[in-house]
Amino acid sequence: MIAIAIDDEPIALDVVRSHASKVPFIELVETFTNAFDAITFLQNNKTDLIFLDIKMPDINGIDFLNSLGTPPMVIFTTAYSEHAVKSFELDAIDYLLKPFSLPRFLKACNKAQELYILRNNSGELQQTAYIFVKDGYEQIKVLITDILYIEASGNYTQIHLNNDRLLSTRVPLNEMLQLLPTKKFIRIHRAFIISKEKVTKFDRAQVWIEETSIPIGATYTQFLQELG
Repeated sequence: MIAIAIDDEPIALDVVRSHASKVPFIELVETFTNAFDAITFLQNNKTDLIFLDIKMPDINGIDFLNSLGTPPMVIFTTAYSEHAVKSFELDAIDYLLKPFSLPRFLKACNKAQELYILRNNSGELQQTAYIFVKDGYEQIKVLITDILYIEASGNYTQIHLNNDRLLSTRVPLNEMLQLLPTKKFIRIHRAFIISKEKVTKFDRAQVWIEETSIPIGATYTQFLQELG
């Protein structure tokens, strides 16, 4: 996807630039500290996604977005939370509160990628949906449909995949949950996230994914209501 970033703070643009460089499907081609310069660019260049600050001196991000006839997808980036509701009324992909981590940034990008695929390759979304997981200095592509469950294990998080494959990462379990589509995954224990689609059976105390039994934590019993 072709993306630009607009923010009156150069340091904030540096963060977006750094994070975007680690996301293989995002090509950040320009950054702007002046929103009006960005309008000229948008009029003359194909753009799929804007990372857009809200609090800017000459025009705020919401007014800027409203000024565009046919705007690209937008991910708002801001240090303030009071505009969150308004931003989603404008069909923003996501709302990132500064300072945001790479996993949180990646989750927003994955949302944009899913919508991009849906718009451009209708019917192929489920076949191509994936996330990238940090492993050392690398980002490993993991297909959503391959994930069985995710387990916290000491200093590592282990992603259990189809065909007995295992991927270990230092990304914490709570950040892993942010990367995953909420309709397909749920946390059922302080140490486990599972794929709802992979559950073969369950009772009040545990679920089974294939032949593996996974406990349901006392504070995560809402899972039973979703399946029951």
